Amino acid sequence: MKYEKKVLTLQSEMRKKARIWYSELVRNTTKLLSANVLAQVVGLLIYPLLTRMYSQDDFGLLSLFISMGGVMAIFGTAEYQYAIVLPKSEKTAVGTFHLGVTILCCVTLLVAGTIPFAHPIAELFKAPALAQWYWLLPIYVFLMGLWTLLNYWYSRHKLFGRIGTYQVTQSLTGAGAKAGFGAAGFTGGGLLVASVLAPLTAVVVNVTTSLRALRPLRSVSKSEMREAGWTYRNFPCFSLPRALVNNVSGNLGVWLLTPAFGLTNVGFYGMAVTLAYRPINIICNSIYQVLYQRVSERVQQRFSIRHIFRNLLTKTALITGLAFVVLYVVLPALCGWLLGDEWRETGEIIRLILPWLFFSMLVAPICFLADVFGKQRTGLVFEVLLVLARAAGLMLGIWLHDFHLAILSYSLCSALVIAAQLVWYLSLVARYEKTLS
Repeated sequence: MKYEKKVLTLQSEMRKKARIWYSELVRNTTKLLSANVLAQVVGLLIYPLLTRMYSQDDFGLLSLFISMGGVMAIFGTAEYQYAIVLPKSEKTAVGTFHLGVTILCCVTLLVAGTIPFAHPIAELFKAPALAQWYWLLPIYVFLMGLWTLLNYWYSRHKLFGRIGTYQVTQSLTGAGAKAGFGAAGFTGGGLLVASVLAPLTAVVVNVTTSLRALRPLRSVSKSEMREAGWTYRNFPCFSLPRALVNNVSGNLGVWLLTPAFGLTNVGFYGMAVTLAYRPINIICNSIYQVLYQRVSERVQQRFSIRHIFRNLLTKTALITGLAFVVLYVVLPALCGWLLGDEWRETGEIIRLILPWLFFSMLVAPICFLADVFGKQRTGLVFEVLLVLARAAGLMLGIWLHDFHLAILSYSLCSALVIAAQLVWYLSLVARYEKTLS
């Protein structure tokens, strides 16, 4: 009887902890999602104005600039930002943060060293306007890298409100700057300058209002940096190539379509990604941020995690599937009404990328599982397969001189590989659950 009472008491405590954990998960996710929704609403409301100020070429140039900066920013942190969340020791986490900042400064200087070659780089993409604004690139890379490190520092300490503040500030500043520059007639590089000004303002506001949370970062220890670099060497060895390949595959459309079909078509494609994929990506990142921290904690404590992913994937698939069916019907007319008749092509492109978006919605929030279970090498294999499949799809359309076919085949190839990746993630969870039993 005593044994049975102990078991019942233990089960009751576990259920209570599960309820507390779940309520905290919902609360933290809600914080990020509410900030993301506000940021996206601001962005969505401003685009009907921006598309009437800026040309498709201007948006094409912006897509090219952002894609280049995104790839370089990955080198900026060497993926050590993920290691900030993992160590139990606060000193090790601080050392990891400073290691990331050191690497970021070095990479920023290297990117700045390419400024004298701005014209040849612009000619490579057949986008001569890029050369005039190339000097903004190292600034953009530094800001993106710095925020990435701060983001995971806040995640470690469950300061998700700070993350939401950054997102809202960046969105408001970016929208205001783009509209202001457009109204002033500064359309040539206005979108690019605004895209640098927005994260700069958001980082400054965030840091100046979070001095207490950042106080532990004042102490710098080279020994802790070295120890963190060695302990979490798998991140630059495997996660960095994986993230690089992932980013390259995500930007492959811009890089290959620009010289093949010109900035105007890439402007339509970039707008489609902005309106469709980026909101989805931000929502997924909100869930990712919270789940990564909590699942890592539960795995360290040897608790079950199966129910988390079962509920998440079931609800996401149902809601996303129904929403996409409705969107497929109304997209061209919706984009024409929202952005202007000359932008109806954007709606057609979003239709073509819906298969890719659907599976991305399922996989993006749980892709941290490779890091949690130390399977970065297999994760890298999937990313290589993804970039090869996407390149093959794009090249098919380019070879046949068909812009729509290039995007459709890119989308279908992406969906196929990501679906296989989803099956692998679920197998990792299943294996972990077996170790518990």
